[in-house]
Amino acid sequence: MKEKEETKSKFVPITKEMVYESYKKVRENGGSAGVDNESIKDFEEELDGNLYKIWNRLASGSYFPPPVKEVEIPKKDRRMRKLGIPTVSDRIAQMVIKNYLEPEIDKVFHQNSYGYRPGKSAHQALEQVRKNCQEYWWVIDLDIQGFFDNIDHKLLMLAVERHTQEKWVKMYIQRWLEMPIKKASGELIYREGKGTPQGGVISPLLANLFLHYVFDKWIEQELNPIKFARYADDIIVHCKTKKQAEYFLERITIRMAECKLKLHPEKTKIVFCKGYGRKMDYKNVKFNFLGYSFQPRVTKTKEGKRYINFDLAISREAKNKIVEELRNTKFHRMSTSTIEDIAKLLNPKLRGWINYYGKYRIYEMAYVFRRLSERLMRWLLNRYKQLKKSVKKAYSWLKNICKNKPTLFVHWTLGFKEY
Repeated sequence: MKEKEETKSKFVPITKEMVYESYKKVRENGGSAGVDNESIKDFEEELDGNLYKIWNRLASGSYFPPPVKEVEIPKKDRRMRKLGIPTVSDRIAQMVIKNYLEPEIDKVFHQNSYGYRPGKSAHQALEQVRKNCQEYWWVIDLDIQGFFDNIDHKLLMLAVERHTQEKWVKMYIQRWLEMPIKKASGELIYREGKGTPQGGVISPLLANLFLHYVFDKWIEQELNPIKFARYADDIIVHCKTKKQAEYFLERITIRMAECKLKLHPEKTKIVFCKGYGRKMDYKNVKFNFLGYSFQPRVTKTKEGKRYINFDLAISREAKNKIVEELRNTKFHRMSTSTIEDIAKLLNPKLRGWINYYGKYRIYEMAYVFRRLSERLMRWLLNRYKQLKKSVKKAYSWLKNICKNKPTLFVHWTLGFKEY
């Protein structure tokens, strides 16, 4: 009874149950520590007290988010992408507002918007693009330059206000938009009316809402009928002719500028979906989307005949990224470990890559598994002196292990065994 009275007396209608459910989701998602260096494990040492503090401040309207921690991760082009990592407490607070707001907002989103939405997936987006490429000959591969860094706060808040009249929701979103970034040097960088950090819990929802009005709704009204697929800020637009693609790209470029965004001049391009019966010469016949490469590929019919089809498979960039991650595990140096230990270390990663990149033309992942076999042989040479640094002996040894324990590594169970 006391708890109910305390909840009712608060300024904001946030319950302790809402905070606890948000904590469970944050714990499930994992993630590193923010500016306070507090991990989820550290947070859980005083779980009840920490959750009460979050609830008390959120419910009274006195919650102010701390700065986000800036970290850098490598991009596909070898440059660095900056992420903003909130503290564990702030991730929970953001999750509370996200859980409250998302069910109503998600209802209005376009059916071809797939990124970070309940019941939607990257594979669904890929399948839609694949289907559209069979029907349409031309594609506009859109790349918004520095999208998350350039989301205009005023325009975003106008979109938020269309979907909620709750002052406390708008207040907290505004505070998250304005919170500074703390660089590794300790310097605080304050936003100047634009940007939401990649890495924030609520950022994907806000980004989807922004692009819903900037792109999805606009293109449906202005350039209908048109087919497209969007996953967050990765957008593929399908066109019937080159002339139509050029006109649409011009209109989209103007629209982005009106909303204070800019298309990347080098990465945005028009692509010809070259394949059987589509013999026109054009400089661009390939585009990447969500780690897959769409391009002309040899395809077999049920009768065994071959023809060129415009289809998808894991991209070269994704292959190289996986090989780099395998290299970074440095398991070939684990000379005191057993082959079972190595399998236990790698199988969760392999399973994830296969589940995602093996959806289409899984045999294109053979390159990755060859590189893995090479590193396994290096581990064998370091582990067993009797091999006397002989690659041939290491290969035979690995072949033996594969024969005796065919299910030891995930990819072995799929037939990728000997190289």
